[in-house]
Amino acid sequence: MENLSKIRQCIKIATQGFVGRQQLAELIILAAIAKEHLLVIGAPGTAKSAVVRRIAKTMNGQYFEYLLGRFTEPSELFGTVDLKKLREGTVETDTKGMLPEAEIVFLDEVFLGSTAILNTLLGILNERQFRRGHTQIACPLKICIGASNSLPEDEGLAAFADRFLLHLFVEPVADNFIEDMLTGGWQAEYSTVDVSLTLDELEALSSQVQHVNLDKIFTPFADAIRLLRQNGITLSDRRVVKTLKLIAAAALVNGRLEAEKQDLWPLYYVLPTADIQQRGQEILKDIFTLSNNSQLFYATESATQQPNARLERLMEMATNCVNGEVVHIEAVLREIDANYTIDTIPEQLKQLRIQLIKLIA
Repeated sequence: MENLSKIRQCIKIATQGFVGRQQLAELIILAAIAKEHLLVIGAPGTAKSAVVRRIAKTMNGQYFEYLLGRFTEPSELFGTVDLKKLREGTVETDTKGMLPEAEIVFLDEVFLGSTAILNTLLGILNERQFRRGHTQIACPLKICIGASNSLPEDEGLAAFADRFLLHLFVEPVADNFIEDMLTGGWQAEYSTVDVSLTLDELEALSSQVQHVNLDKIFTPFADAIRLLRQNGITLSDRRVVKTLKLIAAAALVNGRLEAEKQDLWPLYYVLPTADIQQRGQEILKDIFTLSNNSQLFYATESATQQPNARLERLMEMATNCVNGEVVHIEAVLREIDANYTIDTIPEQLKQLRIQLIKLIA
């Protein structure tokens, strides 16, 4: 558990200057710990690839990125055929520096890949195995992040999209944060990235996922699935079972080897479309009431929209104000007061609020 403190540091470094992209960085961490994959849907230019690159740098991981097109050849992703061995009658692929040897992969416009590319990717995503001709190697892949402007309507491509367990829908920065985006974006252009959470440390966390006790959440999780089904939202059995890995990872990141009801929030991101996620959030609001996470609090809050999920973010923001790192003290105070009354505010946040009032008095 000693690596947990490095998670927030990794997220801060990866998102420095990128307004509203903490949620993306947090889900990359969650997915990587659970050894699952993330699909990001959003317009071009929303800093998706920039955040992924910085995450890879903070982890010092072998990174592979590619923008797919209609005419992308499999060799552009997986490597070319070794001509010397081909003359000897053996079809082998030289994968050096290519996707099969990468630990973190980002594929933009992933649904534009040909059938040959997507079929090969399925083996890598599902089994961490690359097979082509006589070449068969184990892939060190921790996480694949796929991106697209929209979800595909084609049934075959929709089935491929289903292999990405987490779905995140990214919107452009809101109008009231444009100034912050400009300031942050300018700083991000020239900021450096230091290694914080190494891939070995991430693997150490991943190895503990299977040891998380899920006994307490089986019933409330089953209730959540039944509730979704009663409202016309059905997930495949495979996605339902795989969601347990995300719940276990969420508990682990929150410093526990026992999952509790507060760790059910990743279910929101397993819902496949933006509309279904919005409906699911309303349907599951009572189940999500207790949701929180001390490290992945932006993702938790976005999933649940519950006051309890906002606590860790508000405490971090208030602490930053007290330490002189943030100047929007009035805005932080307004948000604290909008979410808590004098009777419901947790003691730690209450003390920080008192300090903030003194700063503007």
